[in-house]
Amino acid sequence: MNIREIYEEQEHRTLSKYAAFSDMSKGRNDPEEESDVRTVYQRDRDRVIHSKSFRRLKHKTQVFLAPYGDHYRTRLTHTLEVSQIARTIAKAVRCNEELTEAIALAHDIGHTPFGHVGERTLSALTGKLFAHNIHGVRVVEKLEKGGRGLNLTWEVRDGILNHKTNLTPSTLEGDIVRVSDKIAYISHDIDDGIRAGVLTEEGLPKACTDIMGHSTRDRIDFMIRDTIKQSQDSPRVRMSDEGWQALLDLRKYMFENLYTNELVKNEESKAAEIIKLLYEYFMDKTHLLPAEFLAMMEAGEDKQTVVCDYIAGMTDNYAVEKFQEIYIPHSWSVY
Repeated sequence: MNIREIYEEQEHRTLSKYAAFSDMSKGRNDPEEESDVRTVYQRDRDRVIHSKSFRRLKHKTQVFLAPYGDHYRTRLTHTLEVSQIARTIAKAVRCNEELTEAIALAHDIGHTPFGHVGERTLSALTGKLFAHNIHGVRVVEKLEKGGRGLNLTWEVRDGILNHKTNLTPSTLEGDIVRVSDKIAYISHDIDDGIRAGVLTEEGLPKACTDIMGHSTRDRIDFMIRDTIKQSQDSPRVRMSDEGWQALLDLRKYMFENLYTNELVKNEESKAAEIIKLLYEYFMDKTHLLPAEFLAMMEAGEDKQTVVCDYIAGMTDNYAVEKFQEIYIPHSWSVY
């Protein structure tokens, strides 16, 4: 009995006509024999979960750089929250949950250490835009598995590339992840901001909280329900005009009061300097790069690109350790 074919048949019976059906995928860059147990999107999800890049997200900054306390979000916990929200919406609007989950789990896989400060610093150093969505596609196509990549389907790669606010994914499932990303980070960043004492519930814009709710739980619930209601039997995912405007207004408030807050960002200049010094060091001493990156250069990859690949793959912890190893004198003693 071919279980995959049973799943694919069930999709055609139960999913929306706007959903991405597993047996209609545009496929992989390198064609593979189909599994008899898992659909193509199930396999993609599993490949992401088992990848090194996914595991490294647990030690990459979300908002608070090197926070004290175990309850602040990391890039990994953010990713898991996006996945949970996205699957809830996908199920309710009868979309492909496995594709949605695969995109959600991989959407931030291209992030640098120290959050967006890493992106900005590499962009400034190279004179070329370094964007985590574009780099995420490079990670899954080229950098994972020693240069072989994960060979994900076109639909997952499209979702990674187009999950940012101003972009439009080609699938409804990718659109769900794009909106779920906003719902997640607006909600949990407020929660972390309140935990850190930078924000207060009472200080949030009343015009927004009167619409969305006066707690993190209520706001998430409102945005999910609003999205589901507005997106039934639709080729695109959307919130109501009132709900979307409230989200945008709250996002603007967060940029003004949290993301650019001096108390939150006072360590960013140090993080940027670490990235800068590591970049300059390895541009000058490329022979000290790990073997897999040297192999990329020998195969014709540009030096600057390879150095950025190496640094972008670092966790916050590893970047600090590598900086200390290179630039901080080691204690020694004679026995």
